[in-house]
Amino acid sequence: MADELKRRLVHASGSGLVALYLLANAFDLGLSWTRFRILMVVLALGTIFLEFTRLHLELEWWVYQRLYETLTREYEQEQFAGYGYYMLSMTVVVCLFQSAIALPAMLMLSLGDPVSGTVSDDTLKRVKGPKVLGTMFIVSAIIATPFLYETPLAVVAAALGAALADGVTVQVGDYIVDDNLTIPIYAGVLAWLVVTFV
Repeated sequence: MADELKRRLVHASGSGLVALYLLANAFDLGLSWTRFRILMVVLALGTIFLEFTRLHLELEWWVYQRLYETLTREYEQEQFAGYGYYMLSMTVVVCLFQSAIALPAMLMLSLGDPVSGTVSDDTLKRVKGPKVLGTMFIVSAIIATPFLYETPLAVVAAALGAALADGVTVQVGDYIVDDNLTIPIYAGVLAWLVVTFV
């Protein structure tokens, strides 16, 4: 239980990236959207490097091993971990979309996913229950509103994308697609479609 709480807190800490961008803009510190994109690519590449060293170089540093044992789930010990998908999906939406779409999509992953996790029973289901789906949708809509208030339908679309990604398990062969990868991407794509074509 304590490790799960730590994982959720680390999950939520990704909101700091959004806060960094917003504060830098508010105080005119020169962090343009292009520079933020570069920063996210660097962070994603760093994450891939860490996962490569963990999985293939078998480093035995005590701190390194202890950190991974605490912050990764048992099934992630021998495969690419959820935090890697987390950074990759955030980077994808930042590189593909404008800030008004990418930033709330990032927050839906960093804040919405842990909140919906608190009402979930943590069992693997093809489709999660209405309580989990509804929680994720409402939290995501609240997150999206300050960014997309001029296009209410985009708020609904983004929240729907996040809720579907969080609540519907996608399996490709024997592989279950991590929702850390899909939440921002589904939310971003659906919001973009509405903003662009509706």
